[in-house]
Amino acid sequence: MDKLRAWWAHRQGLDGRLTGVPPAQVLAETGWARSVGGSNPYLTLFARAGSSREQADRAAAALEICELPSARGCTYVLPAADFALGLTVGSGAAQGEAAKAIRLGVTEKELEDLAAGVLSVTGDAPLDPAALKPLLGDLVRNLGDAGRKAGVTTTLPVVLGLLQAAGEIRRVPVNGRFDQQRFGYVRWGLGGMPVENARVELARRYFRWTGAATPANLRWFTGWTVRDAKAAMAELELVDLGEGLLTLDADDYFAFERPAEPRYALVAGIDGIALLRRQIDTLVDGDETKDRLDLQSHAILDRGRLVGLWEYDPAEGELVWGTFEPPASAGALREQVAQTEAFAREQLGDVRSFSLDSPASRAPRLAAIRAMGR
Repeated sequence: MDKLRAWWAHRQGLDGRLTGVPPAQVLAETGWARSVGGSNPYLTLFARAGSSREQADRAAAALEICELPSARGCTYVLPAADFALGLTVGSGAAQGEAAKAIRLGVTEKELEDLAAGVLSVTGDAPLDPAALKPLLGDLVRNLGDAGRKAGVTTTLPVVLGLLQAAGEIRRVPVNGRFDQQRFGYVRWGLGGMPVENARVELARRYFRWTGAATPANLRWFTGWTVRDAKAAMAELELVDLGEGLLTLDADDYFAFERPAEPRYALVAGIDGIALLRRQIDTLVDGDETKDRLDLQSHAILDRGRLVGLWEYDPAEGELVWGTFEPPASAGALREQVAQTEAFAREQLGDVRSFSLDSPASRAPRLAAIRAMGR
């Protein structure tokens, strides 16, 4: 397991091999960064390449990276090379919302007319839904109590989802940052849609990003059925490493040697090394994460092994951390803590796990980590 964890960390770029690499290349090599209005996209790039927040925001403004609905319809930050692929594999979620609206009595022509209206009023200047509604007038229909119960209040978000999934418009943050939830929409016209053999292409990327994973891991990330996952994997030359773990890089894995010295990384709780496989127990030796699928706080890793937890306290300007056991190299760990603390304080201002995370809601987690000691 020590070698396997170090291999996962290596493929995820958490061993320093991607230092100084541009954001788009980091995401292309290590996987899409989950975005839920929190700090994970920034922490993903900082932990792997040392990217500043400004570098990440600049890459987004230049459309080298973009936040898009992709796997399972969830939003991730993707590199430009994967924009069309991400939208293709995530389009089912938008189509599902449209199906809900149609069951509520909305016609396909209504949706088509509203889509044409949205495209006629959107341009280079972002418009949020509140600004779009007056421009669209009667083309937007309120779906009443039945719609509220179904989670589809009006036809506007349904059509915005369909247009974004088709690459016709894109959602942009009003202040250019990933760690907030205020958006406007601009025209786009992304080419290359849809991607042929999208499932095979995503499976290929997934096994490259992870280095080794099980079919169940792949199904969780993609939301595919067993049948669809098997069909995609059948097109790849996967090698079984045992325990159900499959890889595209068996030769590289067998030649890989675990670093002898500690290599610490402070990552978000939904970092790719945890979220891509969503199997936290494989990152630990003890029972710190027993029966959990997700981390409750951000993670401290040593060569891929989960050795501690951390949170940021903006009131104190302090990164609060603790380890499950004495670290193998306290000096090296403290150096990484200091670098991440400075990044959080000077560039992010706060480190939110998700959009509704706040210093107040974080208080119990901060107290628990302080109680762990160092």
